[in-house]
Amino acid sequence: MVKIFIILDGVGDRACKLLDGLTPLEAAKTPNLDYFASRGNGGYVYTVNEQLAKNGNLALRTNFATVDNRLILDRRVGRTLTTKEAKELEKTINEKVKLDYDFEFRATVGHRGVLVIKGGDFSDNISNVDPAYKRVGRFGVAVNNNINNIEECRALDPERKTKVSANVVNSFVKQCHEILKNHPVNNQRNKKYLLKANAILVRDAGIILPELPKKTGWGAVVSMPLEVGIAKLSGMKVLKFDYPETTNKGLLDNLYKGLNETLAYSKIMIKKGNLSKYFIHFKELDVMGHDNNPIEKKKMIELIDKEFFGYLRKREIQ
Repeated sequence: MVKIFIILDGVGDRACKLLDGLTPLEAAKTPNLDYFASRGNGGYVYTVNEQLAKNGNLALRTNFATVDNRLILDRRVGRTLTTKEAKELEKTINEKVKLDYDFEFRATVGHRGVLVIKGGDFSDNISNVDPAYKRVGRFGVAVNNNINNIEECRALDPERKTKVSANVVNSFVKQCHEILKNHPVNNQRNKKYLLKANAILVRDAGIILPELPKKTGWGAVVSMPLEVGIAKLSGMKVLKFDYPETTNKGLLDNLYKGLNETLAYSKIMIKKGNLSKYFIHFKELDVMGHDNNPIEKKKMIELIDKEFFGYLRKREIQ
């Protein structure tokens, strides 16, 4: 028997007028999801332990963003930042930003990245620079607010190491803006009427590498850095595939290429049957939720239902 753990990232949502008072999931035609739901158990699960959060290092999630002074125009550079552009910006940041500590900045997928500041006695009890996420305990929680400015990173306790941590983050963010605002990549983007990647938003600081229960015999079809990291820490075999690089052609073009590639590869891996357990993550729904596009989110749910859950249903019946 094959076991499959599937995450439809961000599938839950709020009711909206565009869908006649329904959520995208309620409005979508999902005969195959309905089939499995009617034969299963429903419930809630709290997926993380609050004690889980790199000894000696301060690690943060990052977004390339577009700002005018401190006003955030787009938290994700219109989702049109290509991998080539991001890597050019990454190289310049690592070369030109000067901190009191060694650091490494890595651009990952699209507008996303990670910052690791090394060699200090750091604290992760600091606030987020990205105003879209509030620090609650060890977690960054998405919030609806009217704050549209880059925020200062603040120490959330009076300890010296916490103040040092906040100060070094603020220095990184400030220097990045000065370096990026007239970067050749952004000058070229401006000529193409594309948003500039002229700021870095950081959030969700951590200092401890989590120790997760090891999962044997699992394969993970994952494309985003966060899920790749979780899979590796859990002992899963990451089943690598060529997730399409972001292009300037547009958000939906990029997302549907990525979704279709994930759908196709997931079915290939299950059909091969080399493993008995699979973790499969669909990220694209979450993007549509963040971007307030319920119509396309509904379409994506229906596509996943037809192409993936329809495939699983046929396997079960056979």
